[in-house]
Parts: sequence; C-alpha cells; structure tokens
Amino acid sequence: MGIALVAGAVLAGTSACGGNSSASTPTKDDAKAASSAPAATASPKPTTPKPLGPPMLLDTITPETNTTVGVAMPISVVFSNPVATSARAGIEKAMKISTSVPTTGAWHWFSSTRVDFRPESYWKPGTKVTIDADMTNVPNGNGRYGTHSYVHNFTIGDDDEASVSVTGHSMKVTHNGTVVKTMPIDAGSPSFPSWDGTMAVIDKAKEVRMTSCSVGISCDKSSPDYYDLTLPWDVHLTTSGTYVHYSTGDPYPGHSYGSHGCVHLSLANAKWFYNFIKQGDPITITGSPRGKAAGDNGYADFNLDWSTWLKDSGEGQITTSPAA
Repeated sequence: MGIALVAGAVLAGTSACGGNSSASTPTKDDAKAASSAPAATASPKPTTPKPLGPPMLLDTITPETNTTVGVAMPISVVFSNPVATSARAGIEKAMKISTSVPTTGAWHWFSSTRVDFRPESYWKPGTKVTIDADMTNVPNGNGRYGTHSYVHNFTIGDDDEASVSVTGHSMKVTHNGTVVKTMPIDAGSPSFPSWDGTMAVIDKAKEVRMTSCSVGISCDKSSPDYYDLTLPWDVHLTTSGTYVHYSTGDPYPGHSYGSHGCVHLSLANAKWFYNFIKQGDPITITGSPRGKAAGDNGYADFNLDWSTWLKDSGEGQITTSPAA
C-alpha cells in the first residue's frame, strides 16, 4: 500500500499509476511507542489511578508537529482500534484545536478509525494551528480508554496551488494568487483516466518505483500495460497511486494522454515543481472522465462539499479560537 499514514483509507479499486516506495512512508507518531508500554498492574499506592480499561491509542496524527504545510492540509487522526459512533462527539471535544486566526471547521469520520479536521474553505496563509488532544480516560465506546495527551503545532504556509487541465494538456501554478508558471502536461488516457477534483499533496520523493502490478493494472510482463520503472521528482496525490512526476516513457508532454492516470511533466518542469510544492498544497485536476477522488484517498478532503462533510461529524461545525 505504501502509505502507513492512511493505510486504512486506501481505495479497494485499482489506481492509474502507482509505486512502492519507502520514501513515501511518513514518520509514525509517538503514539506507537505507547503500545509497547508494560501492562498496568494493581498498585498498593492509593494515589496511583487504575486504568479504566485497555488503552485507546492513536496510530498517527498528521501533519507532523513543527511543520509548515499548504492551505488544503487537513488534520488527520488515525486510531489503532475502531471508535464507536456513540463516542465520536466526545473524542472530537477532547481533541481541542486552537488557531491564531479564528477558523470555521469541523471533524469528519471517514471510518471507525480515521477522522479528519478541515476548515470550511482553505486555511488562511500564516495561520498557526495547535491540536491539543487530551485523551486521558476518554472512551472509544468499545471498551478502550485514552491514556495520555498528544500535542501538535504546525503553520499554514503560502497559498501555493496547481490547476491541471486534462483536455488542455496544461498545468497552471499560482503563488498567493499570482500565476508563476504554466507548464505542458499529459494526464491519464481514456482507458486509465486521472482522478478529478482537489487533492492535497501527501508527500514527495526524489525517486519512486512505480509498477503496474502494485496497482492492479497488470502483472504480466508481456502485457502492453505492464511497467516497472523508477522515476524522479514525484509529488504524491493519492494513496491509490496518483503522482505528478517525470516519466521516461513520456519525456515531452503537452500533446496527448500519455499516462496510466498520473500527471506527467518534462524533466526540468518536474524538478521545478518538486522543489516548489509542499505537503498540503492543493492540486486540482479537471476534465477527466473518472470523477473525483474519494475524500479519504489521501487528503482529498475538499472533494466533499460542506454539508456532506458535516453529516459524518460528531460535534458539528465549530469556530476555533486562540489558545488560552
């Protein structure tokens, strides 16, 4: 699957193009370390509280603390064990979010183990965000209880965005609303179309091995759709395997549908884009017949309209305030 961060959210269907790359695996939160803690035992000291039950652990919190991310980056929390629907509002209340700029947003449960927070519209550049998740003794509704707090601080960077026109074979890149570069691209073919919609950058890697077998296209080496390539300057858009990158099989894009669903740039443009873009920057693809990527296929959270987003929120819409 490649992305430990959202392993539970990978789509069951095949993807356009993909790769297995250890460089694509984000660092685990320190929550993992808690799973190896010794089991609690009875204590003769009355001041030592007895655990209410087995621990509820957080598998990951993203973005990582002390990072700068793009305006479309959600806060994504993955739990090690399923959370009951009845416990969701309580868990959301325990995961307090404060911001330097008041922001209207909400949590949304993609599954029993993954919940994301996003603003109604993109974050304002420069916003400082803190998530203070005091999970101590918070129940998950399935007999488990939180054991400690998790605090992450991150900053919203410049508003850097890219818009890809599949039919126009072009990509427009903006920086704080000003166009800085327009580049020729090739996107997915009619047989293997690209995802439409807005996808926040998951991560990027200088090289990624991409294989047709890993994404269910073909494992037959004699098939014309078989490939096994290690390609440079890879910007990762979906957990199902969509990248913006350079392809040796399509070195001069801008004229056709030359990929299995990825977005191809020339070598020079791919390197430039790799150096320009950051995690959480929104990449919007239009003109593809495949439809929008599911919200949990990576960080495509903004593919859900606000009313749909709120339907799977325990607490509902909130407005953040500065930390006390």
